[in-house]
Amino acid sequence: MTDVYVYYFLRSHGPAGEKSLSTRRATLATIEPMGGEPVMESQIVVDHTEVDGNGFLIDGVDDQSHPADEIGAQIKSLERRAHSRDCEALLLNEGTDGARKYMLSLESRELRSQAKKLKIHRAELLAGELGGRMDAPVFANLGSPIAG
Repeated sequence: MTDVYVYYFLRSHGPAGEKSLSTRRATLATIEPMGGEPVMESQIVVDHTEVDGNGFLIDGVDDQSHPADEIGAQIKSLERRAHSRDCEALLLNEGTDGARKYMLSLESRELRSQAKKLKIHRAELLAGELGGRMDAPVFANLGSPIAG
Protein backbone atom coordinates (compact mmCIF):
# COMPACT_ATOMS: atom_id res chain seq x y z
CA MET A 1 0.00 0.00 0.00
CA THR A 2 1.49 3.26 -1.10
CA ASP A 3 0.00 6.69 -1.52
CA VAL A 4 1.55 8.66 -4.37
CA TYR A 5 1.51 12.41 -4.94
CA VAL A 6 0.95 13.55 -8.52
CA TYR A 7 1.00 17.03 -10.05
CA TYR A 8 0.36 18.90 -13.24
CA PHE A 9 3.60 20.46 -14.44
CA LEU A 10 5.04 23.12 -16.71
CA ARG A 11 7.48 22.21 -19.48
CA SER A 12 9.55 24.43 -21.72
CA HIS A 13 9.06 24.00 -25.46
CA GLY A 14 10.77 25.44 -28.49
CA PRO A 15 13.76 27.75 -28.78
CA ALA A 16 12.00 30.58 -26.92
CA GLY A 17 11.43 28.29 -23.92
CA GLU A 18 7.69 28.84 -23.90
CA LYS A 19 6.07 26.99 -21.01
CA SER A 20 2.97 24.87 -21.37
CA LEU A 21 0.88 23.04 -18.79
CA SER A 22 0.83 19.26 -18.92
CA THR A 23 -2.42 17.50 -19.70
CA ARG A 24 -1.69 14.67 -17.27
CA ARG A 25 -0.46 14.61 -13.71
CA ALA A 26 2.81 12.86 -12.87
CA THR A 27 5.05 12.12 -9.89
CA LEU A 28 7.93 14.40 -8.96
CA ALA A 29 10.31 11.58 -9.89
CA THR A 30 8.92 11.74 -13.42
CA ILE A 31 8.64 15.52 -13.73
CA GLU A 32 12.13 16.52 -12.56
CA PRO A 33 14.25 14.53 -15.09
CA MET A 34 12.12 15.97 -17.92
CA GLY A 35 13.04 19.47 -16.79
CA GLY A 36 9.47 20.09 -15.72
CA GLU A 37 8.28 22.37 -12.95
CA PRO A 38 5.50 20.91 -10.75
CA VAL A 39 2.43 23.04 -10.11
CA MET A 40 2.22 22.44 -6.37
CA GLU A 41 -1.39 23.66 -6.13
CA SER A 42 -2.46 20.77 -8.38
CA GLN A 43 -1.15 18.08 -6.00
CA ILE A 44 -3.48 15.16 -5.35
CA VAL A 45 -2.93 11.89 -3.53
CA VAL A 46 -3.67 8.66 -5.39
CA ASP A 47 -3.08 4.97 -4.85
CA HIS A 48 0.09 3.50 -6.36
CA THR A 49 -2.08 1.37 -8.68
CA GLU A 50 -3.33 4.57 -10.34
CA VAL A 51 0.13 5.50 -11.66
CA ASP A 52 1.63 3.84 -14.72
CA GLY A 53 5.19 2.54 -15.00
CA ASN A 54 6.36 5.92 -16.33
CA GLY A 55 5.00 7.81 -13.33
CA PHE A 56 1.91 9.29 -14.98
CA LEU A 57 -1.59 9.20 -13.55
CA ILE A 58 -3.78 6.68 -15.35
CA ASP A 59 -7.34 7.70 -16.25
CA GLY A 60 -7.01 11.15 -14.76
CA VAL A 61 -9.39 13.98 -15.46
CA ASP A 62 -8.17 17.38 -16.56
CA ASP A 63 -9.08 20.93 -15.63
CA GLN A 64 -11.61 21.01 -18.47
CA SER A 65 -13.57 18.06 -17.08
CA HIS A 66 -17.08 18.33 -15.73
CA PRO A 67 -17.09 18.80 -11.92
CA ALA A 68 -19.04 15.55 -11.49
CA ASP A 69 -16.30 13.69 -13.40
CA GLU A 70 -13.62 15.19 -11.13
CA ILE A 71 -15.58 14.12 -8.06
CA GLY A 72 -16.09 10.66 -9.56
CA ALA A 73 -12.33 10.31 -10.06
CA GLN A 74 -11.73 11.38 -6.45
CA ILE A 75 -14.25 8.80 -5.21
CA LYS A 76 -12.59 6.06 -7.26
CA SER A 77 -9.17 7.03 -5.91
CA LEU A 78 -10.36 7.09 -2.29
CA GLU A 79 -11.92 3.65 -2.71
CA ARG A 80 -8.72 2.25 -4.26
CA ARG A 81 -6.63 3.65 -1.42
CA ALA A 82 -9.02 2.11 1.13
CA HIS A 83 -8.87 -1.23 -0.69
CA SER A 84 -5.06 -1.17 -0.67
CA ARG A 85 -5.10 -0.68 3.10
CA ASP A 86 -7.61 -3.52 3.52
CA CYS A 87 -5.43 -5.85 1.44
CA GLU A 88 -2.31 -4.97 3.42
CA ALA A 89 -4.15 -5.48 6.73
CA LEU A 90 -5.22 -8.99 5.64
CA LEU A 91 -1.57 -9.96 5.25
CA LEU A 92 -0.58 -8.83 8.75
CA ASN A 93 -0.44 -11.01 11.85
CA GLU A 94 -2.72 -9.73 14.62
CA GLY A 95 -0.26 -10.79 17.32
CA THR A 96 2.84 -9.13 15.96
CA ASP A 97 1.38 -6.40 13.75
CA GLY A 98 -1.79 -5.55 15.65
CA ALA A 99 -1.10 -1.82 15.92
CA ARG A 100 -0.31 -1.50 12.20
CA LYS A 101 -3.38 -3.55 11.31
CA TYR A 102 -5.55 -1.31 13.49
CA MET A 103 -4.14 1.87 11.90
CA LEU A 104 -4.78 0.50 8.40
CA SER A 105 -8.35 -0.28 9.44
CA LEU A 106 -8.86 3.28 10.72
CA GLU A 107 -7.37 4.79 7.57
CA SER A 108 -9.53 2.59 5.37
CA ARG A 109 -12.66 3.56 7.28
CA GLU A 110 -11.81 7.28 7.00
CA LEU A 111 -11.11 7.02 3.27
CA ARG A 112 -14.45 5.24 2.72
CA SER A 113 -16.19 7.91 4.81
CA GLN A 114 -14.68 10.62 2.60
CA ALA A 115 -15.79 8.71 -0.50
CA LYS A 116 -19.33 8.42 0.87
CA LYS A 117 -19.50 12.19 1.46
CA LEU A 118 -18.26 12.84 -2.06
CA LYS A 119 -20.86 10.42 -3.48
CA ILE A 120 -23.60 12.41 -1.75
CA HIS A 121 -22.13 15.68 -3.03
CA ARG A 122 -21.85 14.29 -6.56
CA ALA A 123 -25.46 13.04 -6.49
CA GLU A 124 -26.66 16.47 -5.32
CA LEU A 125 -24.64 18.16 -8.07
CA LEU A 126 -26.07 15.89 -10.76
CA ALA A 127 -29.61 16.22 -9.37
CA GLY A 128 -29.27 20.01 -9.41
CA GLU A 129 -28.21 19.93 -13.04
CA LEU A 130 -31.06 17.61 -13.93
CA GLY A 131 -33.50 19.87 -12.10
CA GLY A 132 -32.21 22.84 -14.05
CA ARG A 133 -32.81 21.01 -17.30
CA MET A 134 -36.30 19.98 -16.21
CA ASP A 135 -37.21 23.64 -15.60
CA ALA A 136 -36.20 24.67 -19.13
CA PRO A 137 -38.97 25.12 -21.70
CA VAL A 138 -39.72 21.91 -23.50
CA PHE A 139 -41.13 23.45 -26.66
CA ALA A 140 -39.75 26.37 -28.60
CA ASN A 141 -42.13 29.05 -29.83
CA LEU A 142 -41.85 28.93 -33.61
CA GLY A 143 -43.69 32.20 -34.09
CA SER A 144 -47.03 30.78 -35.10
CA PRO A 145 -49.97 31.48 -32.84
CA ILE A 146 -51.75 28.52 -31.34
CA ALA A 147 -55.37 28.38 -32.42
CA GLY A 148 -57.71 28.07 -29.51
